[in-house]
Amino acid sequence: MKRILVPTDFSKHAEDALKLAVQIAKKNKSEIFLLHMLELLGQMSDAISGGSGIPEVMLFIKKANETLQKIMESSLLDGISVTANVQFERASHGILSFSKKNKIDLIIMGSHGSSGIEEILIGSNTEKVVRLSDIPVLVIKNDPDKFQAKNFVFASDFSQEIKKSFKKMVAFAEIFDANLFLVTICTPNSFKSTIATEKIMSDFASDFDLKNYSMHIFNDSNIENGILNFTSSINADLIGLCTHGRTGLSHFFNGSVSEDLVNHTVKPVITFKI
Repeated sequence: MKRILVPTDFSKHAEDALKLAVQIAKKNKSEIFLLHMLELLGQMSDAISGGSGIPEVMLFIKKANETLQKIMESSLLDGISVTANVQFERASHGILSFSKKNKIDLIIMGSHGSSGIEEILIGSNTEKVVRLSDIPVLVIKNDPDKFQAKNFVFASDFSQEIKKSFKKMVAFAEIFDANLFLVTICTPNSFKSTIATEKIMSDFASDFDLKNYSMHIFNDSNIENGILNFTSSINADLIGLCTHGRTGLSHFFNGSVSEDLVNHTVKPVITFKI
């Protein structure tokens, strides 16, 4: 993951995302791309496309570039290759198009820590980016001053369709030399016997050259509670999930869990598109 995108609206949450990006960049010798989206009113967009330099548009551009320049000059970014960009487009669409055009490997976004996914940009952009992004998205809620991924929970049903995504997860875990906790959550609505579940997980893991990992089966009332409770029980630093773009933030097993999970946990969550 050599190319990291951090969308920013210059908020505290975006600053937290940048701090985490810096930590990963230092560990992995990555390049950071800062992106500020200007979602302008219709008449302003028309003015830009028509070549008109109306004062409001020029002021927005000037302020955005000045703020980005201050960030670029911060000692936080010393020794790291950073590129700053201002783009005129709807935030989620702009983030996704920028990531494809610039071959981004990882998107890091900030989110509020207590009241659900109150997006770092206008509307429900974090949800849209996670749902539609073909590359991993890491959502963080708190100041990552001492972020680590020593204990990394990856929850799944370990079906064959997640293998490509699983490889990306393993590559991310290796950056931090993480202890991987592979867990299947068994619920009354998604029950499998211990023997059957262990075989599925063992067969899946045997296809990968995994290090520092363990396999777990955790029973709970529903998948979300199971992930949260298992994460708490081992004091995990990070939660990983696979996502289906067609069904919102994520789903595995037979339900959609990631939106609620990101709402209710203060732990960072990284999602990988199936």
